Amino acid sequence: MARRVVSAGLSFAVAVPGLAACFAESSPNNAVKEFLVGWQTGDYTAAARRTDGDVREVGQALENAGLQLDAASIRFSLQKLTTTGDTADAKFHVEVDLGDNSPLWQYDNDLPLHLVDGEWKVRWSPSVIHPELRAGQRFAVDATSEGRQPILDRNGDPLQEEATLYVAGVVPATLKDRETLCEQLFQLTGFAQDRLLSRIVSAPPQSFVPLVTFGRAKYAQLRDRLEGITGLQIDKKQQPVAPGQPTEIIGKVGAITAESEQQLGGPQRAGDTLGQDGLQKAYQDQLTGSTGTRVITYDLKTGGQVAELAKWEGRLNTSVKTTLDKRVQRAADAAVGGSVPALLVAVGTGSGDILAVGSREFRQERDALAGRFPPGTTFSVVAAEGLIEAGVDPKQKVPCPADRTVGGARFQQAAGPSGTAPTITGDFAQGCVTALAALARRVEGDALARSATRFGIGVDWSLPLRSYSGSVPRARDDAAKARIITGQTVRVSPLSMALVAGAVASGTWRPPTLVTAPSAPDLTSEVAPVTPPKPVPLDPGVLGKLRSLMRAGVTAGPASAAAVPGDQVYGVVSAVSYTEKKRQRTLSWFVGWRDGVAVAVLAETPNPAVPAQMAGQFFRGLPPAS
Repeated sequence: MARRVVSAGLSFAVAVPGLAACFAESSPNNAVKEFLVGWQTGDYTAAARRTDGDVREVGQALENAGLQLDAASIRFSLQKLTTTGDTADAKFHVEVDLGDNSPLWQYDNDLPLHLVDGEWKVRWSPSVIHPELRAGQRFAVDATSEGRQPILDRNGDPLQEEATLYVAGVVPATLKDRETLCEQLFQLTGFAQDRLLSRIVSAPPQSFVPLVTFGRAKYAQLRDRLEGITGLQIDKKQQPVAPGQPTEIIGKVGAITAESEQQLGGPQRAGDTLGQDGLQKAYQDQLTGSTGTRVITYDLKTGGQVAELAKWEGRLNTSVKTTLDKRVQRAADAAVGGSVPALLVAVGTGSGDILAVGSREFRQERDALAGRFPPGTTFSVVAAEGLIEAGVDPKQKVPCPADRTVGGARFQQAAGPSGTAPTITGDFAQGCVTALAALARRVEGDALARSATRFGIGVDWSLPLRSYSGSVPRARDDAAKARIITGQTVRVSPLSMALVAGAVASGTWRPPTLVTAPSAPDLTSEVAPVTPPKPVPLDPGVLGKLRSLMRAGVTAGPASAAAVPGDQVYGVVSAVSYTEKKRQRTLSWFVGWRDGVAVAVLAETPNPAVPAQMAGQFFRGLPPAS
């Protein structure tokens, strides 16, 4: 969306192919050259001297044409020059850069010449500027936009509320001192005075011209001073800019500021609002569309439109449809609404659709989608796939001591499963670190890496917002494998773990989806689009055992707090401590699913029952499956 703006010193560099070379002999050539070059470079007096009109009036007319078009540049190329006795005609091509992301206006015209006292002169009339421009008329550029479209959930419900924006603007024909108005507005807002004035000068005289848009708080702050600017009018308009939950995923919308105008390269005529983060920023271009532009002529006396010289339809603004579900989001918000810092990410088990992102004291995009946290023994869901493929039997008995050393690395367990000889299933359900670490000798490091890849850990996703699929270090020895199995050296996001649960539930790992239409964000997104990975079916022979392990986590382990009466919930919990930026943190996880919805819950607490309780509350709050 870069604006084609060329500074005044550069915009009129001569761009007429062969223009200078073809003017060697005494002919109308010199008159054509000096007129077009003077006009193009802004030396209007020099151009006017090569006409038969009043020098001052002609020079002013040429200058006014550029101002009325708010042209970033006007360039000419000579097409043909013919001479017949004491008259001549030069056919030339005109390119007018209308600036502000507007189109390039091109047209052809004729330059009539005749001899006056032995000197070739351009026969002056306004039609020299454009073939349809007449005396008593002026140019104007009429730019229109359709405002901002909403972001929608999967059911077509808007994910933001309408809010009032205050648009400060003018009707040019009613202004007595537009220069003073622009100076005062500059002092209040920082918007470039010359750009404000150019926008007024180039607009249709009888139209309301928006200059600056304010949100409610900023308008309240400046209201008295704005009302003191003579000729300034305030127009209220409703736009879908107040985000609902998940607010950081949807994103905030603000009015265009002087700083953001510079970034965008000119007044944002395609809707005076700017997405500041989240999907509002990633899909700014789609939500606001692009400006429709008309070049028209107006009668100076009546102010009425005479003719439409050119028209470009703007690109329609469109709503953005997401996979989010407002009903599921309400359940997520309620589940994490207590006093413990927590995150909850919910996805569809059979689709990878992101249904909800709930948070308390965590960031939704930075932490829920793109966070890098150790998963603890919840990662044993992924590791178990490799272990089972390697021949490990979940019914095998593996003790769960309080302390165990594997390959020189020490692992500790606060409390083990009941009984003297628990099975791997019991160790899994209880999240027994020492027992799971002992299994490192039964699997190769490459097998663990392949399992992680099958569950999407470390693959590239195609989301319009920042996200992190996870990473697993290379395992060169038993100690390294044990740390991977127990999720100590692995890093994942809550989203990646919700997708792991969804894969076990459905039998296929699927990449995450957040937006279904349009298919890709525009270039304002900070995230470069990538080709989404393909779904990965899991081994049916392994799948049943994985599901049994996760069912045991709810029926015979601390994940039982997530149980819903009369319904089957699958899940596993863990608690993990680690050092982050020299600060010790302890996190607890629940990873599981119920009835087509998979979740990962992360809470800042040493008690793994807490995220399990949050998951249970979330499951109970879900709308009935359709």
